[in-house]
Amino acid sequence: MECIVCHEETNKYKCPKCTSPYCSVACYKLHKDSSDCLTKLKETVAIPCLWQDEEEEPTLHDPFKTEDTVSIDKLKMLENSVHLKNLLCNPHLRNLLTEIDTAPYAWKAIRAAMHEPLFLEFADECLRVVEPGAQED
Repeated sequence: MECIVCHEETNKYKCPKCTSPYCSVACYKLHKDSSDCLTKLKETVAIPCLWQDEEEEPTLHDPFKTEDTVSIDKLKMLENSVHLKNLLCNPHLRNLLTEIDTAPYAWKAIRAAMHEPLFLEFADECLRVVEPGAQED
């Protein structure tokens, strides 16, 4: 990969905002407030819509659907959790989630993340939201 600022070959660091590669603190400082970072951030944050009209039911044909698959209605409940939003402000948690998402073997990354109290708190809160009665012991 090439540094976003000086164009030297690098694979050392990635911008936490837009994931562009950079090679040094000096290059990061120049990049982080640049319009290039903000443009790339907007491009990476854009999430494609799964269906055309929000009023229509999504037509997802998931060949991997199991009895444990969470419905879209329940997943939408996650966006109303203030506790989840607060947890997601933590850059360490966001980095863990990114590592899991990009890992070639996600189950191994999740197993490793389960040793992190912050990730456990995040997972527990997700379960509390989508399965409210399941967590009561």
